[in-house]
Amino acid sequence: MDVSGGSGQPRSGNDEPAQSPADPTTPDGPRTAPAPGQKTEDTAKTGDTAKASRDDRPGSAPEPTGDPAGRDHADDSPGTGGAPPPPPPPQHPPAGTGAHGTGTDPGTGADPRTGTGAAPGSDAHPDRAHAHSAPGAPRPPRRPREPGGGILMGRPFGVPVYVAPSWFLVAALITWVFGGQLDRVLPELGAARYLVSLFFAVAFYGSVLVHELAHTLAALRFKLPVRRIQLQFFGGVSEIEKEAETPGREFVLAFVGPLLSLVLGGVFYLALQPVERGTVPGVLLAALMISNLIVAVFNLLPGLPLDGGRMLRAVVWKITGKPMSGTVAAAWVGRALAVTVLIGLPWVSQSGALGDAAEGNVGVDTVTDALLAAIIAAIIWTGAGNSLRMARLREHLPELRARTLTRRAVPVETNTSLAEALRRANAAGARALVVVDGHGEPLAIVRESAIVGVPEHRRPWVSAGELAQDLTEGMRVSAELAGEELLDVLRATPATEYLVVEETGEIYGVLSAADVERAFVKAMARPS
Repeated sequence: MDVSGGSGQPRSGNDEPAQSPADPTTPDGPRTAPAPGQKTEDTAKTGDTAKASRDDRPGSAPEPTGDPAGRDHADDSPGTGGAPPPPPPPQHPPAGTGAHGTGTDPGTGADPRTGTGAAPGSDAHPDRAHAHSAPGAPRPPRRPREPGGGILMGRPFGVPVYVAPSWFLVAALITWVFGGQLDRVLPELGAARYLVSLFFAVAFYGSVLVHELAHTLAALRFKLPVRRIQLQFFGGVSEIEKEAETPGREFVLAFVGPLLSLVLGGVFYLALQPVERGTVPGVLLAALMISNLIVAVFNLLPGLPLDGGRMLRAVVWKITGKPMSGTVAAAWVGRALAVTVLIGLPWVSQSGALGDAAEGNVGVDTVTDALLAAIIAAIIWTGAGNSLRMARLREHLPELRARTLTRRAVPVETNTSLAEALRRANAAGARALVVVDGHGEPLAIVRESAIVGVPEHRRPWVSAGELAQDLTEGMRVSAELAGEELLDVLRATPATEYLVVEETGEIYGVLSAADVERAFVKAMARPS
């Protein structure tokens, strides 16, 4: 089955704690404070570069955490469906205080912690800084290897396949239950029935893997990146990182999974014909045929997060022209399906509709049926809710634009004192500092958390370069980035601040990951 899931936020990375760098030169040493009205050496050398780079944007919060944005999950199960991923919003609520808070003095607009001025939403100083980034457009950063999520079994078609620890639990359960059934059908097997039952469990999940590979191949055919395939409790999941661009592709992407399960059911049926009934091969082939048919039929039910729900979503999307309308319709059908399973499955089991009536059987079987129904219903209900959240996320992602979230920055040289750098920032209405060389080339970004850690009386004796984080290739962000593309770049190189540059290489400002999360949370809170 297919579940729209995942998050699209940059991950928390090298967020270093605020600290006060050791300064060997103290006020009572050889270094003295400048007399009033006297220019220091730092001021004379960098006075020409004090122009602001761009307008500032408000917003600050803790650095975002979470998973990649816009991920689609195709989950398929032996009659239940895979557990959906956690919801996309950040795991930690934004904090208004601490190293990344953005409280400002309402009278002056200055940040009371850093001393830098804030001019939210204003264009009082539209001048660009006379500093340019290194020649040539930076190459996109290479995405780090993602954590697995189980035992790596291989990489068919270049997509890693993992077996989650929960699979071993369900494999043991299948082995025990199917072993009991084999004891009634083939009592002569004795203890060997559990070995045969274990083989069935592995073969059945092999069928689930084929189902998932069908989704994966369709996604790759449509040039949709697939992060991984994971076999887990109650089935498997194909983590497709982007949404299909058209309802037709969405329908095909969802339908190929159940189609392959139906084909496998037919293959096992044909293989069963020449085999003698009542033998180990005959029992295994019959069980694999039935289980694949159950997987296909169950996943064709028209409710998210099942494959049938994604097919219904594609149909409504095609009719209305709005993918969000399709998601809402399929998600609510999925919730109705969850309630139906919760109530209907125990009733059908106890009424004898699936076999002999269970008159007076209110013992272990009754509790087991109710527990199984509750688990299945919870998985479907949660998956439908995650699909709605994912749809809302994708709808609001275009609102996250680097150009509108960027803070104004002023360029300073490495040996410029922190006090002088903050004075220039206040004068320009900026809230970020970029360290440049003598030719105006950006070298580093002064970390806001480090500024907070320096007491005000020591700021004349601490240079901006001591508090700066050197720019790496992935910390240069284009001002044109927006939505998923912006989140992917930030996730690839986790940091607290990023240098935002124009296509020409000119410095536009500094983007704080905290501002991105605040905008993300605000967008998610708005109704669709």
